[in-house]
Amino acid sequence: MTSAAATERPFVGSLEIQGKRWRIVSLARVAKTIAGFDRLPVSLKLLAENVARHEPQLLAAFAHWLAGTAEADLEVPFRPARVLMHDTTCLPALADLAAMRDAMRAQGGDPARVNPLIPVTLVIDHSVAVDRFGTADAAVYNLARDFERNAERYAFVRWGQENLRNFAVVSPGNGICHQINLETLASVVRAETDADGTPMLVPDSLVGTDSHTPTINALGVLAWGVGGIEGQAAALGEPLGLQLPAVVGIRTTGRLKPGVTATDLVLAVTQLLRRVGVVDKFVEFFGDGLDHLSLADRATVANMAPEYGATAAYFPIDAVTIRFLRTTGRSAEQAAIVEAYAKAQGLWRVPGAALQFSQIVELDLAAVETSLAGPSRPHQRVALSGVPSSFATLLAEQGREMPGATRDCTDGAVLIAAITSCTNTANPRLVVQAGLVARRARQLGLRVPPWVRTSLSPGSRAVADYLAEAGLQADLDALGFQVAGFGCMTCIGNSGALDPAIVERVRDGLVGAAVLSGNRNFEGRINPHVQAAYLASPGLVVAYALAGTVARDLRTEPVAWDGAGRPVLLDELWPDDSEVDAIVARVVEPAYARRAAAGIGDDPAWSRIAAASGVTFPWDDASTYIRRPPYFDRVRPAEDEVRGARALLLLGDHVTTDHISPAGAIPADSLAGRYLTSRGVPAAAFDQYSTRRSNHEVLLRGLFTNPRLDNALLPPGARKPGGRTVHQPSGAIMTVYDAAERYRAEGTPLVIFAGREYGAGSSRDWAAKGPALIGVRAVVAESFERIHRKNLVGMGVLPLELPAGVSRTTLGLDGTELFDLARHDAAVTLTIRRADGTAESVALRLRIDTRVEEAYLGAGGILPYVLGRLAAA
Repeated sequence: MTSAAATERPFVGSLEIQGKRWRIVSLARVAKTIAGFDRLPVSLKLLAENVARHEPQLLAAFAHWLAGTAEADLEVPFRPARVLMHDTTCLPALADLAAMRDAMRAQGGDPARVNPLIPVTLVIDHSVAVDRFGTADAAVYNLARDFERNAERYAFVRWGQENLRNFAVVSPGNGICHQINLETLASVVRAETDADGTPMLVPDSLVGTDSHTPTINALGVLAWGVGGIEGQAAALGEPLGLQLPAVVGIRTTGRLKPGVTATDLVLAVTQLLRRVGVVDKFVEFFGDGLDHLSLADRATVANMAPEYGATAAYFPIDAVTIRFLRTTGRSAEQAAIVEAYAKAQGLWRVPGAALQFSQIVELDLAAVETSLAGPSRPHQRVALSGVPSSFATLLAEQGREMPGATRDCTDGAVLIAAITSCTNTANPRLVVQAGLVARRARQLGLRVPPWVRTSLSPGSRAVADYLAEAGLQADLDALGFQVAGFGCMTCIGNSGALDPAIVERVRDGLVGAAVLSGNRNFEGRINPHVQAAYLASPGLVVAYALAGTVARDLRTEPVAWDGAGRPVLLDELWPDDSEVDAIVARVVEPAYARRAAAGIGDDPAWSRIAAASGVTFPWDDASTYIRRPPYFDRVRPAEDEVRGARALLLLGDHVTTDHISPAGAIPADSLAGRYLTSRGVPAAAFDQYSTRRSNHEVLLRGLFTNPRLDNALLPPGARKPGGRTVHQPSGAIMTVYDAAERYRAEGTPLVIFAGREYGAGSSRDWAAKGPALIGVRAVVAESFERIHRKNLVGMGVLPLELPAGVSRTTLGLDGTELFDLARHDAAVTLTIRRADGTAESVALRLRIDTRVEEAYLGAGGILPYVLGRLAAA
């Protein structure tokens, strides 16, 4: 190393592993400069290594964190080693990069400079749908339809694959990004080459453009979810600025009781931490209870970090981590490197270590009970026996009563039962447990009622391997749970079309339900014709499929009746843990190893897709999938003063990104559907909103059209379904899109008002891109979810928080007001000018948390900022 390099990185040391010497940034050396460094949570030690490696002069922030100096500047840059994307975020990101190349060329620069500087991996997993189910050829058919339906999108990806550096693609049909990340992509510790050619070890780290990226925290890898536009910035070499977060320590004790699953555990954790409040915080698990949680169990808990609001859900490296690496085919050398590095750097889990947390929450694993979550939120945990009453409450809100005892398709009917591809469905014990429930049911001659749409979509091909090896797939097949595909299917809304007769029943008033082993169950997400949705373990998904209803208490009442009319209780179907463990030990590890050896190579159908050539992409104006995004034309830098704005929407609490920008099927009678019809697209080929995110014309027409969205600007009789608002001052009721276009033509800026936890759910860029493009200058809410707040900033939209005790209700807004915004540093004054001539001012907090965010906002968003930097260079 040169003396200059030594000066820039004063903490560089070395580590010998199995006779080979590696360079490292030594945390032991960092610890000598920061009092109490060893007390830092492991997740912050990893962040400190990242800062020490890139900008060591900023390490003082960690000393301030340990000292609890709240007024100190705790902002640090995070430079991830890589970026992970799935297709519904990567396709728009590719369009953005292509548009940036166009803009670079227009400014006289070299468009090839718009290029990822760190590795980006796209896993295509969000497009395949359950078009066919319950047949032996369902997976093959659905994948073929996926390629057919998305041919144009995939050709665009192939252009990126051929013309961008540092851009790798995992083709459709291999599994979900998080499971592939766990089983294959993550190294935990990476081998790199330092500037002078010396081998160097650094922690693996990443950001992912899916909110469930913290799944990889289970493997000891520091990572979290970001919006696609922030992911693009990271890929293009921009550091991600963040305030050092509070770290909530979760002290685990005991072990799960027999029959209680990792799904039950994560639902309990979600409910617990929503009550505690962990938004914008890290959580880190420690304690003796971790000795009894497998890596798959930990991944199940980490996967749902966005459901309980945490940025990261970290599990330190320990013997469980090393075993998983070996099980999934990582080399013995890699496993040895991870173990030696973690122990040398103080990153290894040490029982009883005295770490300093911002808050400690107790979690007794032995107290966890069998449960589900629903009927519309992941944190609505309900005991198995309480499911009927929770559904009865939903019916009562609509003035309806629970049906009497019946075995027919009536209110509460399970219309969809899906063992989905979320990490639940890559947890071997949970999947084997479901297979054994199916085996018992098959032996008893039980059948699934005809109105239940069943599917199994594993998150990894290894799952199919070990189910087949155990003989359990045949039992699942007998109940209609044939493999429908390997991708994020039902949970993302790609559940397929219900039987037309069922749809007609729904239109006549039937209130049906879905039961799925997923992580999200927001209104309208799973299927537009299914009102209620319950999250459950895969075994309970099978049980509810057999029951055909959520209106029955499966704790005490029969799941089903056999051919002789004898009632069959859940206890008769549920396997012993010892039986599950025996099968897991026999079939899972060999299946993982074989699958790892086989790799995740391209499907031949993928390689046959022709890719356009050229540094810039040849846009096709006739395309209904890929359009050049207009961000560089429409989005403008945030201004210190906005005058004469109107309220576009007045919304309540818990508005999710699904409410803002839907992901499911495009209805034929919607604005988006009519637009596609006008472009010659038949209704059968409309596809999903999620797969048309590279066409702003479709997505803008889909904004705020979720049927569960309640806009209080509308008169009571016109409040639902979603998608409409009142234009002022005309008072005309029209679609949100038409109103926004009219306001834009009139030169009227727009504001959205909302309640608590605005933007919960998926890290959906279009929930911020769309409002920015239709002229929304600010969102005024009681609180924001982390990723969506960052996405708003990334699109140049002001995220403004109301002061405590003030809400859209206490302000008495009715939509006739005019609004002025005046910024003074981190404060913004909102002046409300009412129709009667009176005025009222409210002090708002501008949620700009870092200097990087301030720079983005000043440029009109991340994309103009990065383009300006590249052009200037």
